Amino acid sequence: MTQDTITAPVPTEPSAKEQPLIRVRSLKQYFNINTGFFQSRPLKAVDDISFDIRAGETLGLVGESGCGKTTAGRTILHLYQPTAGEIIYRGKTIRTREDVQEFRTHATMVFQDPYSSLDPRMTVEDIIGEPLDVHHIYRNPKERRERILELMEHVGLNSEHAARYAHEFSGGQRQRVGIARALAVSPDFIVCDEPVSALDVSIQAQVINMFDELQDKLGLTYLFIAHDLLVVRHISDRIAVMYLGKMVELADSGEIYSRPLHPYSKALMSAVPVPDPKAARANQRITLTGEIPSPLNAPGGCPFHTRCPYANARCTELMPEFRELEKGRFVACHRAEEING
Repeated sequence: MTQDTITAPVPTEPSAKEQPLIRVRSLKQYFNINTGFFQSRPLKAVDDISFDIRAGETLGLVGESGCGKTTAGRTILHLYQPTAGEIIYRGKTIRTREDVQEFRTHATMVFQDPYSSLDPRMTVEDIIGEPLDVHHIYRNPKERRERILELMEHVGLNSEHAARYAHEFSGGQRQRVGIARALAVSPDFIVCDEPVSALDVSIQAQVINMFDELQDKLGLTYLFIAHDLLVVRHISDRIAVMYLGKMVELADSGEIYSRPLHPYSKALMSAVPVPDPKAARANQRITLTGEIPSPLNAPGGCPFHTRCPYANARCTELMPEFRELEKGRFVACHRAEEING
């Protein structure tokens, strides 16, 4: 008789998208606001948020205006010095000035307004070449010029545009210049701060598709900040929802649109336009009532309890933990199981 040989399964390495490129832990960003008579109060723009961004993915960050999305993105890049918390890049915590300088050769930002984020006194060549100059990553003027033309080609601009000034371009072309500038240092992580909100709708799709193509071509990782939920749904692998400086939900893109768990996420997703008329009529829009708190005078307990239809006494007294309710799904709500049971 022969005995069958049983081979133990070989453990597979996690894919590139499973590896956290950026870890954010207990990040806080407070701004002291003068309230008069030599007194000040902290405005808690970002208040104790934690999440990971995997290598090669796009994490969408959504929420209403003033919730802290942009501040979170800028703080991660240390454009603002964090009040507290840690930003960890490839396993290394960013602490010192040298750490920040090194981090910024791997992480950059595309700003919201292509009209104000480009220096009108500089040519396109100088705008794109500025990061190369700052970080000294070319050996001679010829190499610098070749790198600039390569970057322009990546974003759909030709060499004739190099000698022009920003005011000579349309909004979409200006944003392409801004994207080329962000790519100059060959980053692997880019914070996109509402990069299409200032553009015409006809141009938005072109720029979003370009972000997708660049990600595939260059292996980029994005934190994509936006308030347009359809844009975020199109480009994001996972989506995080912020409210009043807090992160209230984090899940895969499809899951958070089809079955949001947090009451605020439910209201947010109910406002997404549906192209199918029948589905649109069947869709029940959730209208929030109650007082909208100021981040300068945030309520105790859950920050959403003043507008939440499910709030009870516990919600007004105790801040809910941001916890993993299901595999890969995080939510900050005391009553999440009860509401979604």
